[in-house]
Amino acid sequence: MINLLDLNQNEIHNLLDDKPYRSSQVFQWIYKKAITDINQMTNIAKNMRTKLAEKATIVYPELIERQVSEDTTEKYAYRLNDGNVIESVLIPDKDHWTICVSSQVGCSLGCKFCYTGRMGFVRNLMPSEIIAQVLYPMRAFPQKNIRNVVFMGMGEPLLNYDSVVRAVQIITDVKGPGISTRRVTVSSCGIIPGLKTLWRDTHAALAISLNAPTDQQRSAIMPINTKYPLNDLLGVLREYPLPRRRRITMEYVLLKGVNDSLEDARNLVRVLSGIKAKINLIPFNQWPGAPFQTPDKASVEAFEAYLKSSPLTVMMRREKGQDILAACGQLAGGRVNEQSRTC
Repeated sequence: MINLLDLNQNEIHNLLDDKPYRSSQVFQWIYKKAITDINQMTNIAKNMRTKLAEKATIVYPELIERQVSEDTTEKYAYRLNDGNVIESVLIPDKDHWTICVSSQVGCSLGCKFCYTGRMGFVRNLMPSEIIAQVLYPMRAFPQKNIRNVVFMGMGEPLLNYDSVVRAVQIITDVKGPGISTRRVTVSSCGIIPGLKTLWRDTHAALAISLNAPTDQQRSAIMPINTKYPLNDLLGVLREYPLPRRRRITMEYVLLKGVNDSLEDARNLVRVLSGIKAKINLIPFNQWPGAPFQTPDKASVEAFEAYLKSSPLTVMMRREKGQDILAACGQLAGGRVNEQSRTC
């Protein structure tokens, strides 16, 4: 049976075979009001609801665990219909919340500093399984001002391109959740074919998991660099069609003794020349069995200070949710304790 959460408005129209305004009504029920039952569509005639229910349904993944960090960050584990588990994170800020969503079960890229990479790749998520990670907390906690969505959870978004693009288009639709494209960010390790069309298809913000200023360093911690070398990636980013005031975020995970020296900082400034970029520094977040360490505070501060003396804009990410393994690079849905059900 068709899951309506997988459909855009045109596909809903084709399914209904009715007047155009009807598909708009159904679309709003599903994505703006986040209903879970077709019979809740009270402005749709009962006979039409019955016909729709004969061929379609609204299916959310099952929430099996909700953890709350000491800093109020929340991590959610969802069991999918096939039994796989994914995780997403709700991150607090001063006056709003950000949802960090997953796009795959596991990940095939094997970045050495990422806990998810140890899971390996299981499968891509359907649009419904991505969108549900946004709609569930919006429906469950209407008092929270959920304003941003970041594709920085489990998986490489651009290796699930079609589902991610559809999810972005739906969550930014004014008849749906209506989240601004400026507040939706897709993070990628640098899958060049997807980067060439992402702006055209979504107008979402872009973040690149860079993490090293040379090919040798990057290939050692990110195997994808052997397929899409640094110079090729940077060339595509220099041509990326951003509006004048937008910037590409360069995510740089600082690993002790690997990429955190002043020479690395100097090389980073050099290779980013000519790119409309801002740098997001992320001191490594420890996870069980991690082969790296968090840099010393002095090293982090020296690295940050050098970058700030350059023309680049620099931010230091203050990680949240580390006590529940909800920080950057710590998600691993396959390792969730399914006996704990705190939702």
